[in-house]
Amino acid sequence: QVHLVESGGGLVQAGGSLRLSCKDSGRTFSSNPMAWFRQAPGKERVFVARISVSATITYVADSVRGRFTISRDNIGNTVYLQMNDLKAEDTAVYYCAADRPASDGSTYWRIEEYDYWGQGTQVTVSS
Repeated sequence: QVHLVESGGGLVQAGGSLRLSCKDSGRTFSSNPMAWFRQAPGKERVFVARISVSATITYVADSVRGRFTISRDNIGNTVYLQMNDLKAEDTAVYYCAADRPASDGSTYWRIEEYDYWGQGTQVTVSS
């Protein structure tokens, strides 16, 4: 089973940084590719970043490349999203998601790729 809980959101000024965490209390974290999505008010949930099981492969959305970094700790069952140089347009609810262990991630940017979701954490960037 996978149970995801995000934390680390909050209010930050433009140009600031936040680190989001997502802890999985289940038993299969080290076998699941993980991802972060975000949903701004009135908009669809969109892909932000993905990391493979071994952390050797990552994908990052163009809108955050160079500012956001995804990482994971398979011993601590946690995936992170380091967000630097935050902008007002980064304001959203951020969700972590777990893919099934056997997934090749061929549609990693799609919501339908992921089987498990956290409850989300709010990030608000003031300009």
